[in-house]
Amino acid sequence: MLEIKLPIRLRISVLSLGGQLKNTVCFAQGRRAYLSPENGNLEAPENFIRFEKVVRRFLKEKPRVISYDMHPGYVSSQFALALDKGRFSLCPVQHHHAHIASCMADCGLKNEKVIACAFDGTGFGGDGTIWGGEFLLSDYQGFQRVGYLKPVPLVGAEAAIRQPWRLAFFWLEEIFGKKLWQKKLALFKRISRRDWELLRRLPRLNFNSPLTSSAGRLFDAVASIILGQPEADYEASLAIELERLANGFCEKSQGYPFDFIFKDGCFIIDSGPIFRNIVKDLEQNLDRRSIAYSFHLSVAKMIQRGCLFLSKKTGIKKIVLSGGVFQNRLLTKMVKDLLSKQRLSLLLSQRVSCNDSGISLGQAVIAGIKGRA
Repeated sequence: MLEIKLPIRLRISVLSLGGQLKNTVCFAQGRRAYLSPENGNLEAPENFIRFEKVVRRFLKEKPRVISYDMHPGYVSSQFALALDKGRFSLCPVQHHHAHIASCMADCGLKNEKVIACAFDGTGFGGDGTIWGGEFLLSDYQGFQRVGYLKPVPLVGAEAAIRQPWRLAFFWLEEIFGKKLWQKKLALFKRISRRDWELLRRLPRLNFNSPLTSSAGRLFDAVASIILGQPEADYEASLAIELERLANGFCEKSQGYPFDFIFKDGCFIIDSGPIFRNIVKDLEQNLDRRSIAYSFHLSVAKMIQRGCLFLSKKTGIKKIVLSGGVFQNRLLTKMVKDLLSKQRLSLLLSQRVSCNDSGISLGQAVIAGIKGRA
């Protein structure tokens, strides 16, 4: 059990139930929070049993509020909704807001506005799409989505997480159209044209292809192309391999270009030019280490540009990074180096992980500071 001294006093006691993957549970009261060990993926029966035992233990502390993730399909959220409504007040919390609040609390920030970059694999967005490449203006009490990665269809929904080639092919077809199959890529030796022709219809039929702005899925798609691997052994396994490949490169790179577009008061980052240049470099047989490194630098520059734009617009100097993508040490170092040159203060989680095992802390602080019972 990890005890955390909070930078603000909560108005009410809270039990937060975390997310689905890398689940933890957190009880918070006053200026103290107690974070459970990781329970794992709650779809596994043995993990759910462990989760339930921890929850029952914390319920003995008589929390006034139960907070949970907004995703209706999460086991932890369904568990919260099944509890006796007469004993508790329920407080749903948006996934990426929880990520940012967790980092803020871990770093000792009081309730102040920050520029937040939340990059991860999956989080239920407030607009019904899947978020994961988000720029927010945030404090403990709320957030405003001010920028994000261009949403693309997750072809086949969760199957695309296990088979990142689906996302890769969507990007490639969007860029190259009918000329897609003329490209000389190793990935094309592993996937038949017929398979893609069947799947490509799903987004057009609005069937089983939810939109996602996920940075984690962007890494998966790029890794699938560079490594020539259609499937992942586990979530983010290809992205991890891509980071290892990039770490083997030590020459200078400028990264790849990307488009920065303004729409409806937000900025949208379009990765299309990155894919185009990666294919060009692969066809020219450039060192894959160089290509992987350039991609990482491109993502770091996306974050730099977004944060610098928001800082100039708002005057805010504190930048919070959270979400599982920032377990990528190479990317995080690149972002640190780029933002330090802009005289911005960068905050990263210290004791609590930036991945989903940290969101229960954020849920607890958000619900506790609102103080509604």
